[in-house]
Amino acid sequence: MTSSDDRGPTTKPGRSSGHGLAGDPIGAEAAPPPVRRTGYGLTDLGRRRTTNEDALYVDDELGLYVVADGMGGHAAGEVASREAVDTLYGMVKRGVRGLRELVHPLSDADARAACRLMESAVQAATYFVFSIAEIDRDKSGMGTTLSALLVLGDHAVTAQVGDSRIYRVQDSGVEQLTEDHTLIAWQLKQGLITPQEAARSPHKNVITRAVGNREYVQVDTKCVPLAAGVRFLLCSDGLHGYLKETDIPPIVALGGEAAVARFVRLANDRGGKDNITAVLVEID
Repeated sequence: MTSSDDRGPTTKPGRSSGHGLAGDPIGAEAAPPPVRRTGYGLTDLGRRRTTNEDALYVDDELGLYVVADGMGGHAAGEVASREAVDTLYGMVKRGVRGLRELVHPLSDADARAACRLMESAVQAATYFVFSIAEIDRDKSGMGTTLSALLVLGDHAVTAQVGDSRIYRVQDSGVEQLTEDHTLIAWQLKQGLITPQEAARSPHKNVITRAVGNREYVQVDTKCVPLAAGVRFLLCSDGLHGYLKETDIPPIVALGGEAAVARFVRLANDRGGKDNITAVLVEID
C-alpha cells in the first residue's frame, strides 16, 4: 500500500482506469468525464539518511495519490508516515462510495462533501498516529506531513498538512496548489522577512502543522478542475527543496517512470540530504 525502502529507490507505477474551489487549469478547459488517470511513484533514501521516513500511495482505480514525510526518533517517523497513509486510504475507500462524482458545473454541495471526506480522512490519520505515540512513549511527538490528491469525476480534491507539496503542470506552466505549513512560509506571508532572508534562515525545517503530534490538525482542502494533458506532481521536501519551478515541466514531459526517476536523480545530484519522494499523476 505504501512504499518506503531503506535500501534505495522504490517505484510503484499506477494502473490506468476510466473511472474552497480553485481556478481553472493553466491554459485549458475542464475535460468531460470520465478521465483516465495514471500514477507513478518513487521514493529514495537520499545520500545522507540511514532510514527512509517517507511513504507514498498510488491507486489509479480509487484515484488516490499520497505523499507523506515522517519525523521523530526511534524509527517513529517511518511509523507515522506509513500509518497516516494507510489510515487515510482506508477512510477514503469507505467514504468515496457516498460521494457523487464531481462534474462540471461543480455544485457547492458536492465540492463541500468531497472536501469533508478528505479532511475527515486526514483527521482520522492524525488521531491514530497520536494514539500510537500515547501508547508507545518512545514515539512521543512523532508526526508526518501529508499531501493527498483524490481524482473524482472531472475534478480532483487536494488535502494538505505540512511542507510536502502538490504542483499542477500544464504545458510549460507550473502552479503550486498547496501552501507550506512552515515558520518561514508564515513569516513570508506576514511580510516579516524577505525571500532573501528566508533563504538564509536557520528555521527552514520548522513545521507549523503536522499529522499526529496532536489529536487535531487544521487541514487545507481544495477542489481543482481537471483537463486532458494536465499533470500533478506530489513530492516531499527532499525533492522540492532542490527544485526550481522551471525544472518541473521538462522532467514531467518525460512521462511515467522516467519522470519520477529523473526527479529523484536530480535531488540526489544536488545534494540528496533528505529522503526523496515523487508521485506523478497523468490525466488524459
